[in-house]
Amino acid sequence: MQHKPLGAVGAAMRSDALPEHRDWLIAGQRDLELQDPFHPEVLDNDWSGTAARIRDSLAGHGGRLSVHGPFVNLSIMGFDPRARELTALRLRQGLEFAAAVGADQMVIHSPYEFFGDPFIPHSPEQGLKGQLDLVGRTLESVVPLAEEVGCTLVVENVFDLNPAPLLALVRSFDSERVRVSLDVGHAYIAHRRGGPSPDQWVREAGSLLVHLHLQDTDGCSDRHWAPGRGNINWYALFEALARLEHRPRLILEVGGDGAIRQGAEWLIAQGYVS
Repeated sequence: MQHKPLGAVGAAMRSDALPEHRDWLIAGQRDLELQDPFHPEVLDNDWSGTAARIRDSLAGHGGRLSVHGPFVNLSIMGFDPRARELTALRLRQGLEFAAAVGADQMVIHSPYEFFGDPFIPHSPEQGLKGQLDLVGRTLESVVPLAEEVGCTLVVENVFDLNPAPLLALVRSFDSERVRVSLDVGHAYIAHRRGGPSPDQWVREAGSLLVHLHLQDTDGCSDRHWAPGRGNINWYALFEALARLEHRPRLILEVGGDGAIRQGAEWLIAQGYVS
């Protein structure tokens, strides 16, 4: 055993996969992330029946519940006011879905795309204040709704090569309902391009980090492999996590038949989680 286990590992999935994983989730009191509301066809139709089925399926579930908010073709740093309106609308819809199923976290995507050296773009000298202002305008109706329904927006690194702008974005709201999500696969790909390693992201984010997507990769693409298949240094990641005074949600976000159980079993075998 490399580390004392940091608690039960959870998983991300669409609600139609719940029958397959329900017993595993409930028996282990595992955290769950539902990914239904990032699909526009879900948001644009009556999803009340879906929410009711989810609540019924999760009867007896003692883990924490998150959802993944909408992100495709949406940016929380939109320059065009009409684009900001659409993004805000979709995020409010995602929060309504989260409230209906009893989720208290919603994943949204970082808006930062880097062009050039990772420590130059989006710096104070390169317009960070204006970028934060655009994010504030986009989320001016979203953060109050998150506070009202008790659902924390967790901002996930995507193309980010440097944690500093994302951390500045989260801190700019001065709200307990805006925090950080770390996708370790995204961080590793960025690390190959000059950014810090996933474990260093944990150290940089510190108390702001409340949610992780656990997926492995070779660094060449966003593989969403089960942990243990790629090149991520899981020992270093869990060593950094063990130093935190709180326990972020550990969510497997993997693809392929059997990948959730495969990833969970590998992490358990290493002694990282239970």
